[in-house]
Amino acid sequence: MPEPTKKTVSAFTKKPKTQAAEIGATVIFEAETEKPDVKVRWQRDSKDIASSYKYTISAEGNMHSLTINNIVQEDAVGYAVIAGVSKVKFELKIKESEVKEPQKAVSPDPAVAEPKHEEPKEATPTPTGSSAPDTSGTLSDGSAPEGLPESHRPDTRQDLTGLFTEKPQSGEVNVGENITFVARVCGESLLKKPTVKWFKGKWMDLASKSGKHLQLKEHYDRNSKVYSFEMHIIAAKANYAGAYRCEVSSRDKFDSCNFDLVVHEARTTDGLDIRTAFRRTSTEASEDSGELDFSALLKKREAVHVSTEPEVDVWEILQKAPPSEYEKIAFQYGITDLRGMLKRLKKMKKEEKKSAAFLRKLDPAYQVEKGHKIKMQVEVANPDAEVKWLKNGQEIHPTGSKYIFESVGNKRFLTINNCTLADDAAYTCMIGEEKTVTELFVKEPPVLILRNLEDQMVMKGERVEFECEVSEEGAQVKWEKDGVELTRDESFKYRFKTDGCKHVLIINDVTKEDCGHYRVKTNGGQSLAELMVQEKQLEVYQNIADLTVKAKDQAVFKCEVSDENVKGIWYKNGVEVKPDARTLITHIGRIHKLTIDDVKPEDEADYTFVPEGYAFNLSAKLNFLEVKIDFVPRQDPPKIHLDCTGRTAESTILVVAGNKLRLDVPITGDPAPTVVWTKGEKGSFKEGESRPEPRHTWTVKNGEVLTDSDGRVHVQSTKGHCIFTIEGAERQDEGVYSVIVRNPAGEDTADINVKVVDVPDPPAAPRILSVGEDSCVVQWDPPLFDGGQPVIGYVLERKKKKSYRWMRLNFDPHKETTYEAKRMIEGVSYEMRVYAVNAIGMSRPSAASQPFVPVAPTSEPTGLCVDDISDTTISLKWKPPERMGSAELEGYGVEYCKEGSDEWIPALSGLTEKTSVVICDLPTGEKMQFRVRAYNMAGPSLPATLQQAVTIREIMQRPKIWLPRNLRQTLIKKVGETINLVIPFQGKPRPQVTWIKDEEPLDPKQVSIRNSDTDTILFIRRSERKDSGKYEVQVQIENVQDRASVNIQIVDLPGPPQNLKIIDVWGFNVALEWKPPKDNGNCDITGYTIQKADKKTQEWYTVYEQYRRTNCVVSDLIMGNEYMFRVYAMNMVGLSPELCISKDSAYIQKTGIVYKPPSYKEHDFSEAPKFTHPLASRSVIAGYNATLSCSVRGIPKPKITWYKNKMDITNEAKYRMFSNQGVLTLEIRKPCPFDGGVYTCKAVNDSGEDVVECKLEVRSQVTKEDIKK
Repeated sequence: MPEPTKKTVSAFTKKPKTQAAEIGATVIFEAETEKPDVKVRWQRDSKDIASSYKYTISAEGNMHSLTINNIVQEDAVGYAVIAGVSKVKFELKIKESEVKEPQKAVSPDPAVAEPKHEEPKEATPTPTGSSAPDTSGTLSDGSAPEGLPESHRPDTRQDLTGLFTEKPQSGEVNVGENITFVARVCGESLLKKPTVKWFKGKWMDLASKSGKHLQLKEHYDRNSKVYSFEMHIIAAKANYAGAYRCEVSSRDKFDSCNFDLVVHEARTTDGLDIRTAFRRTSTEASEDSGELDFSALLKKREAVHVSTEPEVDVWEILQKAPPSEYEKIAFQYGITDLRGMLKRLKKMKKEEKKSAAFLRKLDPAYQVEKGHKIKMQVEVANPDAEVKWLKNGQEIHPTGSKYIFESVGNKRFLTINNCTLADDAAYTCMIGEEKTVTELFVKEPPVLILRNLEDQMVMKGERVEFECEVSEEGAQVKWEKDGVELTRDESFKYRFKTDGCKHVLIINDVTKEDCGHYRVKTNGGQSLAELMVQEKQLEVYQNIADLTVKAKDQAVFKCEVSDENVKGIWYKNGVEVKPDARTLITHIGRIHKLTIDDVKPEDEADYTFVPEGYAFNLSAKLNFLEVKIDFVPRQDPPKIHLDCTGRTAESTILVVAGNKLRLDVPITGDPAPTVVWTKGEKGSFKEGESRPEPRHTWTVKNGEVLTDSDGRVHVQSTKGHCIFTIEGAERQDEGVYSVIVRNPAGEDTADINVKVVDVPDPPAAPRILSVGEDSCVVQWDPPLFDGGQPVIGYVLERKKKKSYRWMRLNFDPHKETTYEAKRMIEGVSYEMRVYAVNAIGMSRPSAASQPFVPVAPTSEPTGLCVDDISDTTISLKWKPPERMGSAELEGYGVEYCKEGSDEWIPALSGLTEKTSVVICDLPTGEKMQFRVRAYNMAGPSLPATLQQAVTIREIMQRPKIWLPRNLRQTLIKKVGETINLVIPFQGKPRPQVTWIKDEEPLDPKQVSIRNSDTDTILFIRRSERKDSGKYEVQVQIENVQDRASVNIQIVDLPGPPQNLKIIDVWGFNVALEWKPPKDNGNCDITGYTIQKADKKTQEWYTVYEQYRRTNCVVSDLIMGNEYMFRVYAMNMVGLSPELCISKDSAYIQKTGIVYKPPSYKEHDFSEAPKFTHPLASRSVIAGYNATLSCSVRGIPKPKITWYKNKMDITNEAKYRMFSNQGVLTLEIRKPCPFDGGVYTCKAVNDSGEDVVECKLEVRSQVTKEDIKK
C-alpha cells in the first residue's frame, strides 16, 4: 500500500450530496459543520448565492441548509458549500417526471385477490405557507416576488428612526394554506411594553376577528430585548386578500407599516387516480396501513355494486358530498386508506377554471396612494368585445378626467385619476355574463399638523377655541385633555368643528376645572397646548362723579365694581387718603365710598380710586363753593391765599401721568391783578439764591390769556380765583410752578411743587439662570425708572417660541427679582418677559429673554471603575447614563478629593466627551475618592462614585507572555508575504521586551519591533528565505522574566528536477527516471508533473499530476511517433518555475510480429493484515479533540476493531472511527483525564490478524490562576 499521507481535517461533519428532482419541485441541501456559528457560503457555478425568493439559506447552530424553490432546467448546474478552507461540491440533476396510467376501480370483494402493485411515489412536497421561509414576505436580497405588480411589491427599505426592527412584508399564499406575518420591536429604549394593533384595509381592527382562522401571538426575548408579534392566518380564503397594516405605539412614540396579502386559487393535480392512491396494500403495522373494518357498515348495507367504469370522477363526488358521506363513498369505490384520503383531500387545491372571455383577469387587489392615479388592465379573447366597468355594482360612466376608458387591441384599461378615499371600493369588469373582480385600496398618507395649537389664558365663563391646521382635508383627528380622550357629551361641554384642513375644539363656559394640557393627534403627528383660566376682569358698574359742595356740607364719592372681594385705595391729588374724624372710607359688597364731612376749602382737589391688582383708576373733582362778601378798600395790594409756602415737602402735589393737572389758586387785589404762571427746573431753590430763569411763562390779565406756550395748558381767571390746568400730564410736566400776581398796589408770589407719577419703565430682558425637566429659574434687573412710586412687584409671562400668545404666570405681583417658572413641556422652546408694577399700574413688557428649552439633567453615569493605576496616575472608565433626556450630552466632569475631605477638585480644566480619563500628578500613597458627573443644558447630573477610596500606588504584576494559539506551531509564510506577529503580555510596571533570532539579535533593517504596555509586534514587510528560524521574545521586570518562542518557515517555489532519463522503451510504453531537485523551496516536495510531447507538433500534454515517485511509466503512446518528456517539481507553494526536459527522445517502433503472451498461473493476492504504521503514544490536553492514527494493509480488506483497556469501544458515541485507503483514525471527542489508558487496534481477515496498541495520557488544562500559584 502507498505510504499514508497527512489528511486535511474537513470543517464539515455532514456534507451535502448530489440530488435529482423534477421541474417545479423544491429541493433542500443540508450540511453540518463541526463547530457552531461557523460562517458558511453557498455557491452556484463558483458564484456566491444570496437569500432570495428563489434561494432560501438558513442556519441553526451547526446545521446549514440551502433550499431551491420552483426548480427549472437552468438550475441543473454545480453547487458548492464553503466553510473556512473546506469546500464541498455537489450537483443538482433534473429527472423526467413519470406519468402513470390511472388504475381502474377494483372490486372490494375480499374473496377476489387484488393484484400486487407498487405504491405511487409522493411528489416532492412544496413548502406551504406555514412552513416556507418566505411566507412572511421577507426577501433578503430586496428583490420583489415574481408575479406581483409593482404596487404590491414589499417595501424593504429600513426606517432607522422608527420603532420596528423588522417589518411585516407582503406575501402570497394559496387557498387553504397558512401564512405568518412577523413584526419585531426593540425594547431597549422603551419604558413599557409596546402596544401593537393589526388592521385590514383602513380601520378594521383584527383583534376582534381572532378565532379559528386568525391568531395573534406575541413573546419577548429577554436576552436580545426584542418583542415579537405574529399574525397567523390559518386556512386562507380568497377574501383574505387585500392590504393590511400593523401599528405599534409606546407612550409618545408611534410607528406603522403597510403590507399586502395575495391569495391564489388552488389548482388540481392532473392524472391522479384518488382510489388507487388511497388503497392500502401493505400489512405492516404502521399508523396509516392495514385493513379497515367496515363490518358495522356491511351489516346495515345491501350488496355493494362495483362500478367498472373508470371514467367516474371520485374526487368530484367527494368535493360535492358532505363530510358525513366520506366513509360511505370510500367503501363504495374501494378506497381503504381513509385517513390518507382525508389528508390528501384537505391538501387538494381547487381547480382553476379558465375564462373563455378573459385571457388575463384583473389582479386580486390594487393599492394606490391618495391623490395619485391607478390603471387597471385586462386582456380579452375577442378584440371586438365590449366591456363594462362597475364600481360596487354600479356601472361607471366616463365623466370628465376622473375615469378614462382605453382599448388597445385586445387590452382594456380603466384609469382613475386623483384617487380619493371615495374610490376605495370593489371594481368589476364584465363581458356578457363573465366578469373579473378586484379591490382597490387607497392608501392615505400620514396626516401632518401644519399649524400647531397655541397656549391660551382666558377668563372664567368665556368660550375657548383651540385651532390647528392639518395637511389633508377630511382627516380624522383625536383630541385629548391630560391624556384622556375628549368626546361629545350630553352637556355639550366640548364641540368639535372641521372646516377644510382646520380642526377646532370649542369649550363653552370654561371653569377652573378646564385648566390643563390639550393635545390633538393624527396618524402623522401631534400638538400640545396649555389652557389657563383666570377669574373675570373687573368691570365698573358705577363711576365716581365730580362734586360741587358748599362749606360745612358733606361730599360723598361712590363707585361700584363687578367683584365684591376687590379692595382699593383712595388718593387725593396723588396722595393716599387716610381715614380721620372727617374722612370715612367704606367697602360694602361691590360699592366703595369716600365720605368727607364738614367740607372745607382745603378739601377741594382731584380724588382717585385705584382697585388693588388692576392697572386702571377712577377719578373725579371736588369743587368747593364759597360765598364771600368782602369789603376791601380800593387799591388793595394783591394777595395769594395758599396754606403752603411752596418750599416744603407738604406743598408737593402728586398727579398721575395721563390725568388732568388743575391748580386753583385763590387771589385778591383791587384792581384785579395780572396773574403770571411760570415753570422752572425740577426741585425748589434755596433762600438767598437768585430765582432761576423760568422755562415757560403763561400770563393772564382781566380774564384773558396773553401768552400760551402749549396747547395742553389752559389758564383761566375768575373773580377771586386763578386756575392753571394741564390736560394729560406727562413726565416732563414735573417741576416747580410759580404764580405771580401784580397790580398797581403791589405784587405777591407763591411756588407750587408738582410731581408726576407714572407706571415704571419696563425692566431689562430677563436672564435664564437654569432649566429643569419642566421648569426654569429666571432673573431680571429692576427698571431704571420706577415711575415716581416704589415698585411693589413684578408680573411674568411666557410663550412658546413659535407661538404669538403670551401666558401670565402669576396674578399677584412677585416681589423678588428671581422666579421659578413651572409646568412647562420638556423639549419645547420658550421665551420669558417681565412687567414691573407700582401703585400706579403695570409697566410695558420687557424685551423677551433668549429662547430656552426645559430639559432635565441626565441620570448618573454607570459602571465607574478603575482601569489602571500607578504611583502618580489613575485611569478611570465608565459608561454613558441610562437616561439621556431630550438635550444633547455636553460632556463629563471628573473630580477627586482626599478621603475624609469634602473639597472636590476638578481633574480636568473643562468637560471631556470620552468615557475614560487618565488623571496624573496624584500624591503617591494617598487614599483618594473620585466621582464623575454628566453635563447637559440643564446642568450636572447626580455623581457616580467608586464604592471605596483608592490608594494611589502601582500594583506589582509578574510578567507573563500570552502566546496566541496559532503561533504555538510553525508559522509558514511564502516569500514576499508580510509577517505581522502580535504577542500580548502582562506585567506591571511596564516590562522590558527583548527579541532574538537563533540566539542572535535581530537585524533592524529587515525586522521592525514595536512595543506597547500590553503587547509587542514583530513586523517584516517582505519576507525572505533567510527570515526562517526560531524567534524568541523575553519580557523582564527586574529579576523576573518570561520567555516564548515562535518558529517561522518561509517557503518558496522549488527548483527543477535533476537528470531526467529514458530508461527503457518497449511496445507503446516508455520508462522514465529522474532525481529530486536540489532546492525544495524550504518545504517538502509534494509531487511531480510529467508531460509528453510529439517531436513533430511540439504540443505538450500532461501525463501525471502530483506524482510522488521519481520514476514512472508512460503508456498508450502512438506507434511511429517520437516523444520527448519533461518534469516539474511541486511543493505547497506551487510548480517549479523551471523544468527538467529529457535529453533523448523515445521512438515507438512499428510492430511486425504478433505477440503471444505466455500463460501464467493466477497469483494469490491474499495477505494477512499487517500494520505498516503503528500507533504512537500521545499526551493530550483535556477538552480538545484527540486522534490516534495508524495504517494497515491486507487482502481482503480486514475488519477493524478498537479497544480501550481491552474493552470494545466500537459502539460508544464518544469515539469516531475513520478508514481511508488503509489509514485508520480514532477520534476521541473532548477527552477528560478518565479517557487515558491503553488503546488497541485489531485488524482481522480470512488470512490472519494483527494488533497494535499505544498509551494515551490526558492532561488537565492549565488556567491563569494555576500559573499565578
